[in-house]
Amino acid sequence: MHPVRALLLALVACAASAQGADPLPALGAEAQGVTVSGLSSGGYMAVQFHVAHSGAVSGAGVFAAGPYYCAQGSVFTARFNCMTPGAWTPLPATDVLAAQTALLARTGAIDPTAHLGRARVWLFSGTRDETVDASVVAALRAFYLRVGVAPERIAFVHDRPAGHALVTASAGLACAVTAPPFINDCDYDAAGALLAQLLGPLDPPAGAESGRVLRFDQKRFAAGDAHSISLADAGFAYVPRACESARCRVHVAFHGCRQSAEAIGERFVRDAGYNRWADTNRLIVLYPQTIGRNGWSMAGLRWSFVFNPRACWDWWGYTGPDYMTKAGPQIAAVKAMIDRLAAPRAP
Repeated sequence: MHPVRALLLALVACAASAQGADPLPALGAEAQGVTVSGLSSGGYMAVQFHVAHSGAVSGAGVFAAGPYYCAQGSVFTARFNCMTPGAWTPLPATDVLAAQTALLARTGAIDPTAHLGRARVWLFSGTRDETVDASVVAALRAFYLRVGVAPERIAFVHDRPAGHALVTASAGLACAVTAPPFINDCDYDAAGALLAQLLGPLDPPAGAESGRVLRFDQKRFAAGDAHSISLADAGFAYVPRACESARCRVHVAFHGCRQSAEAIGERFVRDAGYNRWADTNRLIVLYPQTIGRNGWSMAGLRWSFVFNPRACWDWWGYTGPDYMTKAGPQIAAVKAMIDRLAAPRAP
């Protein structure tokens, strides 16, 4: 096929896809007690979102990621110091990161850190993960302790022979593998374990999903231009049947790099393990989506160069210097999605 024709067909398909996304519904969900989780770049985003909005977010589950503001706005620091630290590229000191967090809180860029003392945290590092070193996840535990989370409120699982992946009880590749879709069958229900840690005792999961996977328009949450901040035009949400009429909590699940719907379809949304737990525990699961970007774009009146070919969440600053704060474009977009879910239902 001629390259120009292929490009035109792709653009038509993208336009049709965007037009097919429904509006995210107002479901009267709980605006407080939100929980978050994520893998790798999604884990870093989960931490950023938790710290930035700790007044509303009560806990975070993190696979293979490190402390808040680890990258210090540098892609080099992100790639080396905050993934595979060494003698010449050490992790930033926990005390320094905690002091920077406190300063951001004093300026109002993030919520007061006092909220973090009430948080619950679940952390995971696979013993076969060569992408993000276990010391990085241990540093995240140290960070949470430093900002006031009590040791008994942090669970740290680091004895499973998992590669760099979100681990499940039965879905995905072999446990030790590191490869797309980065969902591994480790005979371990990580989604259930982290949700129980963050939310408290849960009812058993449903035998089969009975809710609906909603594909929704993300553009309205990014000032109409999701592309400029490396967000997809469409995201997903899992809405249990009970949550169509009853008030439910919200959990945000952030995919990792090369794990967006653009790369692996709906496998993260369908196979990560959250939905069956959501069905029986009145929990809406929000699955926001990124896209790969590599080039110039304009947001408002400002041109910016976005280098994000693997569709990672922004944890090093490609959307701007305030990426880790409440004003960060991706954080603000996801918060707007939650606010929409929490809006009162139409009479």
